[in-house]
Amino acid sequence: MKRVLVRGAAGFLGSHLMLHHLRQGDWVLGVDDYSSSLQDSLQTSMISRYSKARLVKYDISDPMLGIVASFWHETCGSNISGKFDIIYNFACPASPPRYQSMPVKTMMTCVAGTKNVLDIAKEDSSILVHASTSEIYGDPETSPQKETYRGNVNSYGPRSCYDEGKRAAEALCYDYLNLGVDARLVRIFNTYGPHMDPQDGRVVSNFINQALEGKPLTIYGDGSQTRSFCYVDDLISAIISMGRLRDNPRTPVNIGNPNEFTMKQLADLVEKKIASSSGVVYKELPIDDPTQRCPDISLARSLFGWEPKIQLDEGLDKTIEYFIQIKESKSI
Repeated sequence: MKRVLVRGAAGFLGSHLMLHHLRQGDWVLGVDDYSSSLQDSLQTSMISRYSKARLVKYDISDPMLGIVASFWHETCGSNISGKFDIIYNFACPASPPRYQSMPVKTMMTCVAGTKNVLDIAKEDSSILVHASTSEIYGDPETSPQKETYRGNVNSYGPRSCYDEGKRAAEALCYDYLNLGVDARLVRIFNTYGPHMDPQDGRVVSNFINQALEGKPLTIYGDGSQTRSFCYVDDLISAIISMGRLRDNPRTPVNIGNPNEFTMKQLADLVEKKIASSSGVVYKELPIDDPTQRCPDISLARSLFGWEPKIQLDEGLDKTIEYFIQIKESKSI
C-alpha cells in the first residue's frame, strides 16, 4: 500500500493517476486549483467514491502549509506514516488557448509549484515523477526527437510561458536530483482519451466537438503539420512504470506514440467515424506552432519495455464515446 500525492489531480492525466492508485488500494491526496479543470466533473465524482482519497482545492505554487498534515489526520488516521512514497507533479494547463490566457500563472505553476513539490519529495525521501512535455523541443529541426535533442524554442512569444516554464522545471528537477532527490522526468507527447476536457481547445477535442455538432473542422495551417497521438491508457502505463523503476534513469524519457499523422489525416478520420459531412476550414497557423512532432521512444523501450498498444483508430472510438457521454449527461 503506497502513500501518493498527485498535483493536478482533477485534470486529464492527474485524475487517471489518482484512480489507478485508488484501485490499487493506496492512500491518495490530490491537489488542484481548478484553473484548467472542472471541480464538478465525471472524474472527480469517480474519485470521491473512494474512502482513501482526498481531493483538495489548492494552488500548489503556494507552500502547502497544513494541507498534507490534515490529509493524514482526517483521511488516513494516526496509524499511517505522514510521508509520501511517490509524488506526481502534473499540474499545468497543456492546452495552448488555456495557458496563453494565463501566462504568468502558467510560468509560476511550472517553476514555484515544481519547487514546492520537490521540497516535499526531499523532506519525505519520495520518488517524484515530473510531467515534462514534448513542447520543450519547440518547433523541432530534427525528427523523430530524441531526449538528447536540445530543441528550437522561442523564449519570447505567446507559447513561451509554457515551453520555457517546462524547461525551467526540468532544470529544477536536475538540480534537486543532484541534491539527492529521486526526481524522474517524462516528456509527454500529444495524448488524448477519456477525461479530456471537451472544451480545452486541443486538436482532438476540437475536431470531435465540431464533428458532433455538424460544424466544419478547423485546421490551422495547410494541414500538413504532424502530431503523434498517444492514447491515455498507454501513457499512464508508462508513467507508472517510470515510478516503479528500481534506479533513477537520470535522464528525461520520451513517452508518446511514434506513429505520425497530419492534421488533415486526423480530420478525415474523425469525420469518417462521426459520419460528418461538414468538411474543413483552414485558418492561419498560430505563432510558433510546431510543424512536426514525433517521439523517439527507444529509451522507454529499453528502460521498462514500454510500447503503446492502442492505435489512433481504436483510441478515437473510445474518446468519441466519452465525449458523447459527456454531452448526454449535460442534456439531462
